[in-house]
Amino acid sequence: MKSSILLVGIGSLLICLPLSCAGERSAPPAQKDPSRPAGAAVRFIDDEGKAIALDRPCGRIISLYSAHTENLFAIGAGASVIGVPNATDYPEEAAALPRFDYNGDPEYVIAAVPDVVVIRPFLRRQNPGYFLELEKAGIVLVSLYPQSLDDFDEYIRRLALLAGRTAEAEQRLSGFHAGLADIQGITSGLAAKQRVFFEATENEVRTIAAGALPERAIVFAGGVNIAGGAPAITPGSSIARFGVEKLLGHAEEIDAYIVQQGAMNRSSSLAAVKGRPGFGAVKAVRDDKVFFISEKLISSPTFRYLDGVRALAEFLYPELF
Repeated sequence: MKSSILLVGIGSLLICLPLSCAGERSAPPAQKDPSRPAGAAVRFIDDEGKAIALDRPCGRIISLYSAHTENLFAIGAGASVIGVPNATDYPEEAAALPRFDYNGDPEYVIAAVPDVVVIRPFLRRQNPGYFLELEKAGIVLVSLYPQSLDDFDEYIRRLALLAGRTAEAEQRLSGFHAGLADIQGITSGLAAKQRVFFEATENEVRTIAAGALPERAIVFAGGVNIAGGAPAITPGSSIARFGVEKLLGHAEEIDAYIVQQGAMNRSSSLAAVKGRPGFGAVKAVRDDKVFFISEKLISSPTFRYLDGVRALAEFLYPELF
C-alpha cells in the first residue's frame, strides 16, 4: 500500500504551502456544498510521488480515466465532474458530460478552467507533452492508479479527499468489502472447485498476471486459476503470456473458460472460440462452459468489480447463487 503521509513544517526536508484547488490561476471557486467544510485541507502523495496540497476540496474536476469518473460518481461527487474521457458510457450521467482527449489539444482542458485534472501514470507516459502543457498553464494534475486490490481503498480515499466525499467513500468501501466477503464465504468451503482459464487476449492467448484483479476475482468466486502465478509481461501489467500450446497441455483440466471482453479482446461468441484450431480439445469449450465478461467489471478498479465477481461466481456455481 502506498504511503499517503505528507510532512509539512519548517524543519522538514519538504515544505508544501497550501494551494487553491485551481493552483495559481484565476478560476471560479469550488462549488459550495454543506458537506465540505470551509478550509478543509486536502493533502496526500499521488501515484507519481507528487505532493498534493490543496486548501479545500475541488468542485470542478476533469477525469481523464474512466475508472476515476465512475468512482467519483459512485461516491456522490458526480456534480463536481465537469469533463470525462472520450468513449465514456458509464454511468449514464457521465456520458452526457463534455469529452476531453489527452491525445488532442490541451487548450480545451485549459479553457474549461478545472480545479483539478485527475489522470493515471500510464497517460502521462503515453503523452507527456500534453500534460506538460497543462502544468505550464497552472492546471493541478493528480495521478492515481491502484496497482492491486490491496491498493483500492487508499485510491478511493484519495479521490474522496479531492472531492470532499470521505464519508460517502467509507460507506461505499464498507459495502464493497462486505459483498466480496459474502461471496467468498459461500465458495471458500467447497470440496471440489472449478478449474478456470482466464483469457485476457485472444492474441497469443494471454492470461492474467499473478495478483491482478481478475485473478483475485477467481479466488473470491471459488475457482482455481489454471495459470496461477503467471508473471506479468512488463512490470505493473495485468497481462501474462501463456500461449496455445501450453493451454492445450491443460485441455482436460479446464472446467471453465473465461473470456475477457473489451478493448484488448474482441472475442464475442462461443462459436468463435470453438472455431479456433485445437480448441475443441479443451474440456470447457467442448462442454460449452465458456463465459464472456466485460473488462470493465473484472479488470477495472471500480466498485462494479463486486458485480464482476458475483457474475463469475454465479457462472461457476449456479446452484449456490
